[in-house]
Amino acid sequence: MQEQSKNTDNMLESQLTQIINDADIKIVFQPIISLRDGEILGYEALSRGPAGTPLQNPDALFGVAAECGKLWELEQLCRTKALETAYRDDAAFQLFLNVNPHVIHDDKFKQGFTKEYLQAFNIDPSYIYFEISEKNAVGDLPGFKKTIEHYKTQNYKIAIDDAGAGYSGLNLITDVHPHYIKLDMKLVRDIDRDAYKKSLVKSLYDFCCLTDVALIAEGIETEAELRALIEIGVHYGQGYYIQYPQHDIAEIDKRVIETIHACNAQKNHQFRHVSNFYIGNLCFDGITVGPNDLAGNVYNYFLSDENLSGVTVVDANMEILGAVTRSNIEHTMSGQYGFSLYTKRPISNIMNSSPLAMDAKTSIDVVSKLAMSRPLKSIYDFIVVTDQNRYLGVVTIKDLLEKTMEIEVFNSRQLNPLSGLPGNLAIEKNFERFITAREPHTILYIDLDNFKAYNDIYGFGNGDRVIRFVAQLLTDIIPDDNFIGHIGGDDFVVMLNTFDVSALCDAFIQRFDEGICSFYSNEDLARGYILTKNRRGEDEQYPIMSVSVASVSNRYRFFANVQELAEYASALKKQCKLIWRSCHITGK
Repeated sequence: MQEQSKNTDNMLESQLTQIINDADIKIVFQPIISLRDGEILGYEALSRGPAGTPLQNPDALFGVAAECGKLWELEQLCRTKALETAYRDDAAFQLFLNVNPHVIHDDKFKQGFTKEYLQAFNIDPSYIYFEISEKNAVGDLPGFKKTIEHYKTQNYKIAIDDAGAGYSGLNLITDVHPHYIKLDMKLVRDIDRDAYKKSLVKSLYDFCCLTDVALIAEGIETEAELRALIEIGVHYGQGYYIQYPQHDIAEIDKRVIETIHACNAQKNHQFRHVSNFYIGNLCFDGITVGPNDLAGNVYNYFLSDENLSGVTVVDANMEILGAVTRSNIEHTMSGQYGFSLYTKRPISNIMNSSPLAMDAKTSIDVVSKLAMSRPLKSIYDFIVVTDQNRYLGVVTIKDLLEKTMEIEVFNSRQLNPLSGLPGNLAIEKNFERFITAREPHTILYIDLDNFKAYNDIYGFGNGDRVIRFVAQLLTDIIPDDNFIGHIGGDDFVVMLNTFDVSALCDAFIQRFDEGICSFYSNEDLARGYILTKNRRGEDEQYPIMSVSVASVSNRYRFFANVQELAEYASALKKQCKLIWRSCHITGK
């Protein structure tokens, strides 16, 4: 058995040697796109061994190379092939290259991957992104960090790959300070149905926003996963749902782009009456300087404009390197030796290399939370706004707070004061969206049965408690990317982004029936009803409250206007209330 295993190993090593000698590697490209607008950030170059062989799969290919001590030779071949294939037609796009941490730290790599080497392909270093997997342990950490800084100073970009796949990933992230973090596909798989994964990815997203790192989700395979990632706010994505790896650069399917646009529009629809909802609409064109501009010259900008809050330091490609605030430069230039010591030095010596930089299509409420969570010393620093990772402008904290207050005032006017849910204006706008939408939607009309009788016996205070209970129950059960509204009284409405609502309705009804009992006395519960006087003064029995749910979808039926929709739903709800228990009826 051992002899057979040894023969297999020898055979695989021989095949690997032949692959390297013949340069028999195929390169395929998978796009990485913005989950805000569908624009392509770049392409990941993926290597494949000869088709139909045991080494066709990249995991097997690189696994054998590592065992045989030929990782350097194989990676060098793959990099060369990737560059030759990607830029053979003088194309200009960002290229993500997978690099083993041990290889990138090798002196041979430094000698081979120089600016002069890239010039042969007519490529600038700023187009190259090194993907370093957290699966591979880093031995010489100080030396490794020095190597990473070496490439950063030459305008190469660093991405941490497979974040979440290993146990040392957070340490690697804090040590390397990457430009990008790529989520391991295990965190992405079924994220639409996994609350723990959602919470973890949301925390990583918040961290990335605070540290000016972009988050990339790998392995997106379904529309539901894509929608969940967009709702969280993840910046970029790649996977089979977006596009399979291909030998040639290809455009993204229009349906994928339309889905991304629709998801983002839906995510922010409740704010569409507030102008300038995106942070990009608040920004103005501030002053930018280069990293080698003298600090004394930059200081003159502040001396000549008392309203200038800061300047942004950018490279030749308008990518953000840092920021200098008024308080920062005034503190540096003050004192007995400050001015003479720093005036002839480059501004990069005193800039903040990690300012809060946000994509132009980030919502104002997200930016506001992140800005206010910064350390006290930098809480009032201006915010840099980017578009496709390049400088677009700046936003002052004053402008941000004013717009945040405007949004809060707008929202407060739309909310029902009892339930805290959006009221009739927002409901009507969602009904209009339902009528015109092409994507799947279902509206749930929810009405409490026997609520008036309960209110008469138990009083308005307890009636209000029931309303708040229902509002909270809906908030807990309905996924975040859907709409919940309170028409008034005991009537609620929900708009879901799916046709599959039966399981959700059943769960809501079950939890309602279980929870409503706590609002009754033991005596009434034992009887199964409450006694109250009707209009003629006679005793009348009213059952314990139940709930009627009528659902209307746009799968088979279309409505000319909101009134027609409301009339149809009202008739359906009346049918539902004829059943003397909690129930759900679906319109045909």
